[in-house]
Amino acid sequence: MLTILGFAMIATFLVLIMMKKMSPIAALVLIPALFCVFVGKGAKLGDYVLDGVTDLAPTAAMLMFAIVYFGVMIDVGLFDPIVRGILKFCKADPMRIVVGTAILAAIVSLDGDGSTTFMITVSAMYPLYKRLKMSLVVMTGVAAMANGVMNTLPWGGPTARAATALKLDASDIFVPMIPALAVGLVAVFVLSYFLGLRERKRLGVLTLDQVLVEEKAEEKEAETVLVGAGSGSGVSGTGKATGGAGKATGGAGSGTDAEGDDEDGDAERFQVLDPNRPTLRPKLYWFNALLTGALLTAMIMEWLPIPVLFLLGAALVLTVNFPHIPDQKARLAAHADNVLNVSGMVFAAAVFTGVLQGTGMVDHMARWMVDVIPEGMGPHMALVTGVLSLPLTYFMSNDGFYFGVLPVLAEAGAAHGVTPLEMARASLVGQPLHMSSPLVPAVYVLVGMAKVEFGDHTKFVVKWAALTCLVILAAGILFGII
Repeated sequence: MLTILGFAMIATFLVLIMMKKMSPIAALVLIPALFCVFVGKGAKLGDYVLDGVTDLAPTAAMLMFAIVYFGVMIDVGLFDPIVRGILKFCKADPMRIVVGTAILAAIVSLDGDGSTTFMITVSAMYPLYKRLKMSLVVMTGVAAMANGVMNTLPWGGPTARAATALKLDASDIFVPMIPALAVGLVAVFVLSYFLGLRERKRLGVLTLDQVLVEEKAEEKEAETVLVGAGSGSGVSGTGKATGGAGKATGGAGSGTDAEGDDEDGDAERFQVLDPNRPTLRPKLYWFNALLTGALLTAMIMEWLPIPVLFLLGAALVLTVNFPHIPDQKARLAAHADNVLNVSGMVFAAAVFTGVLQGTGMVDHMARWMVDVIPEGMGPHMALVTGVLSLPLTYFMSNDGFYFGVLPVLAEAGAAHGVTPLEMARASLVGQPLHMSSPLVPAVYVLVGMAKVEFGDHTKFVVKWAALTCLVILAAGILFGII
C-alpha cells in the first residue's frame, strides 16, 4: 500500500504542477500532507516536516547566501568579460546562443554546484533570450542537461555518494566513466545545436542593429543588471543602418550590419550588462576574481562546509565592495526576491521529502523496484541499474537512491557476478534527468531566475534529458565501462 501511495503522491504532484493547477510551493506542502493523512500517520506530520527541514536547512542556507554572493559579483562586474565573450560568439544568432548556453553551463559546472551554475548561466544568457524573444524553456533545459552531466564530477555529489554507499574509491568510479560522460556532454551540445536551429528557423537570424532598433521601440521590463539598448555607449543607432538594410532572416548569415561593422564593434554595442551601472567596482575586479577563485577552491577541497563558505563570502564581498551600510542594504534588497523564492521552495520541498522518508514510502518503493526485476536480468544488473537510475533519481533524492536503493541493487548484482564498480558507474547515468527533479533545490533557482513555470520546464526537458541519459548508458556499454 505504501508503494502505491508513494507513486500516487509523486504522480499527483507532477500532474498538478504540469497542468498549472497548483504552484510548486503549494503542491510540495499540501499534497504530501494529504497523503500523510491517507497513510494514517497524520499525527506524525510535524515530526516528518521538522526532520525534512533539518536535513535541508544547510542547503537552504547555502542557496540564500550563494544567491547574495553571486548576485553581488554580477552587480560589481565580475562576469562582464564572460558575457562579452559569449556575446562575441553568439551574436544575434539563436543557434549560437543556445549552443553558448550549453557551453557556459558546462564550464561553470566545474565548481560542482548546480545552484551557482544556474545563477551565472541565467544571469549571462537571460537578456539575450528575452531580447530575441527566444524560448526560455530551451535555455533552462539545455543548462539543466549540461549541468546534469557535469554533476557526476567527484566533488559534485553523486559519485561521492556511490563511493561511500559501496565502500569504493571515487576516482575508480569516475575516471573510467569519463569517455561515456564526454559522449553525453557532446550529445548535449549536439542537441543544443538542433534546438538552436529550430529557434533560428522560428525567429530568423537578426543583425544586432535590427534587434536594437526593435527593442528601442518596445517597453522593457526593469531588471537589476540589465540596461536598455541605446542608453549611452553609442547604441542609439544614430547614423547606423535601419529598416531592412542588413536584415538576415534565416541564412547562416552574417553577424554584421549593412555598413560592415566588425564583430567587436557589434558585441560592444549589444550590451547585456550596463557598462555604466553604479554598482560596478572595476578597481576591485581582481580582488573579487581571486576571492571567487579561492571560494571555489575551498569548495572543491572541502576546507569548510559549503553553507559556511558562502556565508563568509557574502559577508566579505558586501563589506569590501559596499562599505556603506545603505549600499549593503540596497544590494540585499535587490536580490531579496530570488532569495525568498528559492529558500521558500527548499523548505516546501522539505515537507515532500520528509513525508516520503518518514512514512517509509521511499523504502517500499525501492524494494518494489528491486523485486520486479526478472530473475533472468541478474547478469545484466549494471544495465538494469543504469535504466532504473533515470526514474529513481528523478522521483527521489540522491541520498535516497545512493544510500537506500543502490546497495540493494549492488547486492543483487554481486550474486550474479556483477562488480560493485560497474554498479556504481551505472548509477551515475540518470544525473542529466535528476537535475530537473522537483526534489532538487537548484532547479528552482534555474526556473525562478529564468521566470519559467516549473511545469513548462518539466514538459520540455524530461524527454531530452532522458535521451541524454540513454546516450551515456549506451556509450558506457559500448566502451565496456558498464
